[in-house]
Amino acid sequence: MSRLPLPEGLTFVKSPARDAVADNAPVEQLVSEILARVGAEGDAAVRDYSAKFDKAELDSFEVTPEQREAALANLDPQTRADTEFAIANVRAFAEAQLGSLSEVEVEVRPGVHLGHRNIPLERVGCYVPGGRYPLLSAPIMTIVPAKVAGCEEVIACLPPNAHEAMIAGCHLSGADRIFRIGGAQAIAAMALGTETVPAVDKIVGPGNAFVNEAKRQVFGPVGIDQLAGPSEIFVLADHTGDAEMLATDLLAQAEHDTRTRVGLITTDAALADAVLAEVDAQLATLSTAETAGQAWRDYGEIVVCPDEATMIAYSDIVAAEHLQVHTEDAHGLGRKLRHYGSLFIGTNSSVVYSDKCSGTNHTLPTMGAGRYTGGLWVGTYIKTVTHQWLSEEGVKQVAPPAARQAASETLEGHRRAAQLRLDRMQVGA
Repeated sequence: MSRLPLPEGLTFVKSPARDAVADNAPVEQLVSEILARVGAEGDAAVRDYSAKFDKAELDSFEVTPEQREAALANLDPQTRADTEFAIANVRAFAEAQLGSLSEVEVEVRPGVHLGHRNIPLERVGCYVPGGRYPLLSAPIMTIVPAKVAGCEEVIACLPPNAHEAMIAGCHLSGADRIFRIGGAQAIAAMALGTETVPAVDKIVGPGNAFVNEAKRQVFGPVGIDQLAGPSEIFVLADHTGDAEMLATDLLAQAEHDTRTRVGLITTDAALADAVLAEVDAQLATLSTAETAGQAWRDYGEIVVCPDEATMIAYSDIVAAEHLQVHTEDAHGLGRKLRHYGSLFIGTNSSVVYSDKCSGTNHTLPTMGAGRYTGGLWVGTYIKTVTHQWLSEEGVKQVAPPAARQAASETLEGHRRAAQLRLDRMQVGA
């Protein structure tokens, strides 16, 4: 249920059967134990958890150069070509984003010089989920922007039972080191460091509930990109909407996970009914219907709005991870929306293109986080830090008000530090 009041006039043709927020207490406790053990025992704990959770007995966690080359050699030529196509697009967009970031140096008052620099993070850790499918696009989305940003070292962790093609994807994307470690123990290893896994400055990438909880618990000394929940897709549509296309796009995301949240927000009641029927019809022949069908039954929704303004208002409350716009004036409506992870304008812009290879990042905010943040981008791997320098004229400008303010706050040490340089300048004059 939304924490924000819903607009009036909504008619739910289909409501979610379950609340997307689950009890996380058991996950929190287990993750806390994993972090404590990895912190105390290092590789030994990681090895134990890999055997316990992934059924993997590994002498060494790191993928060797020979294994990387073998994975690349075994990659189907067309799959490699498609992977390199996606890498090129993601890199080109990340480079364009990097080009938009400017450094600042400004004299705000005579002698008072302020500025900021954009400094790439030194070492980042990219979690690459194995999941129920070999998501070949996953390493591209986390590793490529990090390399474009200029990070000195990019560490990739993926479950030990992940498809070999995932190792090839990490290699092609530019990972400096690849470790076959999955789950919360991978987050623990990257956050805390072990005998073989170096501690990183920031951890990025999606994962299951245990990965997400581990990221939450290590945050502070280590940065994270965001706390991503199950995937989401909502579509805004008017009378021009195509029921077959809408149902297809909704189910394409629903097959990600049984907890995927999918929805249609429309001003056309007839379209709502048609999409409801079309989803059922497509599920009958969809090979991933066991997953997609459960997601649709538990978390799918269709809501009819009396007008466009209400449709926009409800969409902004949902703040969907992926938001498609299928309306007569898709670009016009898109400019009126403000809360979403990534926007897909017009019927040609399917989420699946961004998921795989078009170039925008598919690691995006979920569970309403689109109200305050965007998704993964080149800036995720850069810190913007400020600096200042003052001439004697600058000291004359800022010392008196700084000293007076410190005195008002009864902070004598502050007042003395503010006044010292001014006093010395006056003595030397």
